[in-house]
Amino acid sequence: MIRESQEEALIATAPVERAPEPPLDQLTTVLEMQDANVWYDDFQALRRISLEVPGNRITAIIGPSGSGKSTLLRCFNRMNDMIAGFRVEGGVLFEGQEIYAPGVDVVDVRRRIGMVFQKPNPFPKSIYENVAFGARINGYEGRLDEIVERALRRAALWDEVKDKLRKSAYALSGGQQQRLCIARALAIEPEVILMDEPASALDPVATLKIEDLMRELARDYAIVIVTHNMQQAARVSDWTAVMMMAEDRAGEMIEFGDTKTIFTNPRDRRTEDYITGRFG
Repeated sequence: MIRESQEEALIATAPVERAPEPPLDQLTTVLEMQDANVWYDDFQALRRISLEVPGNRITAIIGPSGSGKSTLLRCFNRMNDMIAGFRVEGGVLFEGQEIYAPGVDVVDVRRRIGMVFQKPNPFPKSIYENVAFGARINGYEGRLDEIVERALRRAALWDEVKDKLRKSAYALSGGQQQRLCIARALAIEPEVILMDEPASALDPVATLKIEDLMRELARDYAIVIVTHNMQQAARVSDWTAVMMMAEDRAGEMIEFGDTKTIFTNPRDRRTEDYITGRFG
């Protein structure tokens, strides 16, 4: 039962009113973890994670620092492979296929599952070349001009930069640089977009633009976002996974459900305490 003293905190993070989410089994699962365990050498970072990420929805991963949110996110496009001592056991599937199976093309996985990082990281190139870069190295044929314009339009940036395409990406504001990085990911036509704290370095106005963009992109992509911002998770996501750190510091998922339920009627007391600010 939610205590009266915490009702205001829950109301403050109440999700934006949208149509009720159908049951998860009525949605198409794009990404999935099946009883997955992750280690870095002898340290277990994630324990027995089972999670289904639906298509055309935004799934938020929330929880205190150190609970394994970014590790979980990076499992989905094998970014953790670059860390010494990393290994995963259990299933990690994309469209029903195990992405850690022998012979899987990691480059193709990362093309189809794009990633946007916490801080904008444009290349030291022009705006145009930042967007065209991925298409070039992936051997895309056709007119790069069309690919660049389409990606910038999808990232809600075209009108702001269409007359500055040959200028340095570093001349853009922080919020514009982050949307440029989203455009760069979109240019190679991914099917999923992973976002690790994409607005944490931005001001409130730029943050709202990124959130509006996420809602627009969810019409065509599955989006998974890691965020410490409870209001942001409540505003933009359709589904929410809650991570906590066990006594041995392994990350565990304690609750997963539609965002409205998680934020207004959580099953686990720890979820309630976290989203109302009692710890974390």
